[in-house]
Amino acid sequence: MERSRCPGYDTFTFTGFRNWKKVNNGKNCAFLNHVGEDPCSPHNNVVKYCDDLLSELVHIDKKEILHVIASKVRSKIREDIGDSKFCIIVDESCYESKGEQLALVLRFVDNDGFIQEHFIDLSHVKDIIALTLNAILSHHCLNIQNIHGQGYDGASNMCGEWKGLQSLVLNDCPYAYYVHCFAHRLQLALVAATSEVILIHEFFLNLNFIITTVGSSCKCNDELRAAQATKIARMLAIDELEKGTGANQIGTLKRAIDCWGPHFNSICCLVRMFGPTCLVLENIKKDGSTYLQHGEMINSFEFIFSLHLMKEIMGINDVLCQALQQKSQDISNAQNLVSATKALIQNLRVDGWDNLENVIGFSKIFEIDIPHLSAQFAKGRSHKKRDHVTVEHHYNLVI
Repeated sequence: MERSRCPGYDTFTFTGFRNWKKVNNGKNCAFLNHVGEDPCSPHNNVVKYCDDLLSELVHIDKKEILHVIASKVRSKIREDIGDSKFCIIVDESCYESKGEQLALVLRFVDNDGFIQEHFIDLSHVKDIIALTLNAILSHHCLNIQNIHGQGYDGASNMCGEWKGLQSLVLNDCPYAYYVHCFAHRLQLALVAATSEVILIHEFFLNLNFIITTVGSSCKCNDELRAAQATKIARMLAIDELEKGTGANQIGTLKRAIDCWGPHFNSICCLVRMFGPTCLVLENIKKDGSTYLQHGEMINSFEFIFSLHLMKEIMGINDVLCQALQQKSQDISNAQNLVSATKALIQNLRVDGWDNLENVIGFSKIFEIDIPHLSAQFAKGRSHKKRDHVTVEHHYNLVI
């Protein structure tokens, strides 16, 4: 095969490795021949290509690529819908800059008779009204009159009878029947119910304070991670933990928000990281930082009892919440799940006192004072005793 006549073509294939020591051999230097005097030599071309890739003015913007891909996907979704009827699933949220945005999902039946559900848009909006939704749908060449169903998360501004988006859409499209998100409304109802019980309401206030305090600084997070690593290493050494890929991960406490699921995750995280969390709080107290009664409550039997009680109740309801969010769920099966959940909660109410041993065992591990069950119950920091109310009666019946 005829050799290329570009300068330095054979530097590394014929002469380069034999003459690599002759770097000062003038015009016969292998590396100088490789670079070449021609600005279009292979070496100089590669250098130019590299500079172009590194240059922000020349290389293709990733956002532009994503924008093109998103446009293609939206066009395909719009093509699949055609002039058919469709349902909308809408949710609103705030991002970090405190702006409001609207997420839109379309649900429809394709030409093959299969139900499709696709996310189509996430738009910044000034307010959640029918005109805003109409503008978004018009942007995607969709007619609001073709809406035959609407679903929201159950928040008041989304499904209110008069002012919510539901009623505003019904004014323009009377056939757009409304179906709320059963799982989210269940979570909102459960959170509202717990706030009516003073002891549980105080428990969640303490829980949020503890999580906020521990996660308030990088220093506290580093201390929490270090304490977890020490605990995991010690338990692995005594074969208390199983080894495996993805097991024994070091994490952080999760903040509880207005939904039931995040509350449950926060409680599970605290139970799993209780020891390291107490250590971080103790260090904060030694440093002289503000350490209020909320933080001290973590070492009380009442807090431990509420922690395990809510973990049991939330665990039962979380199974129902997860099941209600499945696409394949039907109303008949959902009713059976609700009945089963009610039965489990009733069993917990009747036989749940048998789980007290778990609370006592947990308290012993972390050296938390356990009150005598037959003693008279005293409430508050003043330790005011209540007549004819024992500790067992309070935790078994009152709570």
